[in-house]
Amino acid sequence: MELKIKDQLISLFESHFKEEVTYFEQLAASGSYREYVRMKSSSHLVIGAYNQDTKENQAFLEFSAHFRNKDIPVPHIYVVSADQKTYLQEDLGNTTLFDFLTKTRETEGFSVKIVDEYKKVLKQLPRIQLVAGKDIDYSVCYPREAFDKQSMMWDLNYFKYYFLKLAKIAFDEQALEDDFQAFSDYLLAVDNNAFLYRDFQSRNVMLKDDQVYFIDYQGGRKGALQYDLASLLYDAKANIPEAEREVLLEFYLDELNQYKHTDRDKFKSLFGGYVLIRIMQAMGAYGFRGFYEKKKHFLKSIPFALKNLETLLQNNTIQVKLPELFRVLKAVTESEFLKSISPNNDKLTVRVSSFSYKRGIPADPSGNGGGFVFDCRAIHNPGKYEEYKHLTGKDPQVQKFLEEKSTIAGFLTPVFSLVSNSIEVYTLRGFSHLCVSFGCTGGQHRSVYAAEKMAEYLKNNYPVTVVLQHIEQDKI
Repeated sequence: MELKIKDQLISLFESHFKEEVTYFEQLAASGSYREYVRMKSSSHLVIGAYNQDTKENQAFLEFSAHFRNKDIPVPHIYVVSADQKTYLQEDLGNTTLFDFLTKTRETEGFSVKIVDEYKKVLKQLPRIQLVAGKDIDYSVCYPREAFDKQSMMWDLNYFKYYFLKLAKIAFDEQALEDDFQAFSDYLLAVDNNAFLYRDFQSRNVMLKDDQVYFIDYQGGRKGALQYDLASLLYDAKANIPEAEREVLLEFYLDELNQYKHTDRDKFKSLFGGYVLIRIMQAMGAYGFRGFYEKKKHFLKSIPFALKNLETLLQNNTIQVKLPELFRVLKAVTESEFLKSISPNNDKLTVRVSSFSYKRGIPADPSGNGGGFVFDCRAIHNPGKYEEYKHLTGKDPQVQKFLEEKSTIAGFLTPVFSLVSNSIEVYTLRGFSHLCVSFGCTGGQHRSVYAAEKMAEYLKNNYPVTVVLQHIEQDKI
């Protein structure tokens, strides 16, 4: 950040709050050219923003005031500089919905906790689209007042020139242009009078004090209800499993019906088209930022976008003929070059647990239910012997006892086979989570040993994420 900009932000803070800035931290850059900092004094903590594009700033500031007036949870704007290039806004913390999703998924898979957070967001979306959108000032929208034919063609050509060209995907220029014209006409045959947030995705939702808040809506304009829902549910790196997408789609339609009667079948028939144009817009951005600007972290989203595109093509509901576009999209999904940009977190999560039957079988935190529960109580118990009572199934002495003086080996052989079969099928079907639990009387010796051996077996034989938990021992 230039020293001049830093001085402007500090000056704005100190003139407004009448306190000296004691902390100044520039925040990591996002996908835009705006610059953000965190500043605090003895009694105030805020986010400072700098953006040379005053028209974009005006849209953000006007929308912020309007949303707060409609009780939409967005940051409070404290003060704006005279030239409208800098402003101070409420600090909503560091946790985005994407951060929460990523951290929770590491231990629970795409769990009920994650779905519940998405439902909080989806309860607010119709309010943003219809309640706030009803009397918002669309004249401040930038660069256009509506997601109209011109806006769509910009996005489609963005995809063509910054993704297809740079990814070396061949296409017939005129045939593709003809399909773009037909596709945009098809998308415009729907009610386009809602507020369209434009970039409604998990990184633009903040979580604070068990509430959701919304940021970065400066690209908002008039448009179709389907677009923002497509942006959220097909947010590439969020990688929402297809089953959960269906649940969240139905939840949104239930919420939407509280504000506007909606023909669910008609909504869904057009939804696929908006999913496609959103995916293409995002891929254009990945190409521009990743291939053209050489910002490699944008390329990491491409494999997830390819997966979304494959799902869309397999379940195509778009009711207009687009031969060249679909030929090109198929070539994109089959590109070895694009497939080589491999993600490292698109794996099945297997949660392996040991537990005590005295306290009951552990719940599946992913919310999927099912999985395996194996009863180890028929195996000779080392806990009956004084020398092992204060040890666990992780200790060498206990392991030696079980391997030499019990039937644990014969017990685990078919267990490994059963679990292996499910993992292979789950992986092929794109499932996100599997639970495998071992129980014994105290959750200390036999079940701990079995869980340890299962985790070791899985790590050595399958490309899965293994989460190992000893419920009784972790309490100690």
